[in-house]
Amino acid sequence: MQTKVVIDPVPPETTAPFPVREGRRARLAQAEPTPGRRPEWLRVKLSQSPEYWRLKSLMRAQTLHTVCEEAFCPNLGECWSRGTATFLMMGDICTRSCRFCNVKTGKPLPLDEDEPRRVAESVVAMNLRHVVLTSVDRDDQPDGGAHIFANAIREIRARQPGCTIEVLIPDFKADPAALKLVMDERPEILNHNVETVPRLSRWVRPQARHERSLAVLRMAKEMNPAGLTKSGMMVGLGETWEELLQVMDDLRAVDVDILTIGQYLQPSKNHLPIQRYYHPDEFVALAEEATRRGFRWVESAPLVRSSYHADGQARLFDAVTR
Repeated sequence: MQTKVVIDPVPPETTAPFPVREGRRARLAQAEPTPGRRPEWLRVKLSQSPEYWRLKSLMRAQTLHTVCEEAFCPNLGECWSRGTATFLMMGDICTRSCRFCNVKTGKPLPLDEDEPRRVAESVVAMNLRHVVLTSVDRDDQPDGGAHIFANAIREIRARQPGCTIEVLIPDFKADPAALKLVMDERPEILNHNVETVPRLSRWVRPQARHERSLAVLRMAKEMNPAGLTKSGMMVGLGETWEELLQVMDDLRAVDVDILTIGQYLQPSKNHLPIQRYYHPDEFVALAEEATRRGFRWVESAPLVRSSYHADGQARLFDAVTR
């Protein structure tokens, strides 16, 4: 069952518009409040190489899902052609109704306890050296499905030694016991996205809370100080420059290491509308602000998504722990 999303109006801006600076910043285009045609820098040509079709066949044979497909990721062709993918576990139906996300919402099927084994076997078949594991929200489960993450990490470690692992987790309702199940398996990168600024949170992800997401990231770092923590946010939903900088400060206050920033793209007319398109130079400016605040790795560009270049970020873990 898929729930139709009813869109409320986005709340108005509460602070000044984005700054325009001299030089390169002065060239930044100020988009119309209701964007029309997608700008050139957001047009993607889907690459369907032989490696892409091989991975697609492998996923179907193992009855696995990828967030690349479910969320209509614009980088799907590039990443699959490189032989990398993000596994979407615990089914393809989410118990939450985030208004930016294309994953189906409704009543999910029972958990498949054998899924971690099949994921690990696919990691071996793809000969991955770095893998990203994520899931739909499973608020119907006592632990939010945390044990599936833990079992998948354990299965991958046993079958593909040396493979680094990133987990992109739900908030587990900030349950320390659930989070500890995952952190006890020591993933190299623990990722949980704040997605947007606090003012827009109840419009963008109504069942989540900015403070709860920060608590998850703080607890993860406390449980495994040697591991890396990561978060990401979208732009183009009506946030202001000052609000984005404040989110950066919030994330650094809980010692987040890696930040991703990308343009929100409306999956369908039933999802939140785009308020504006950001120019590539604005993403450069955001990356500079994030770097000044002490993030160890920043990915900021129009088509950046949470798992984009995740294999490169794993090298940061090697550098930190060496």
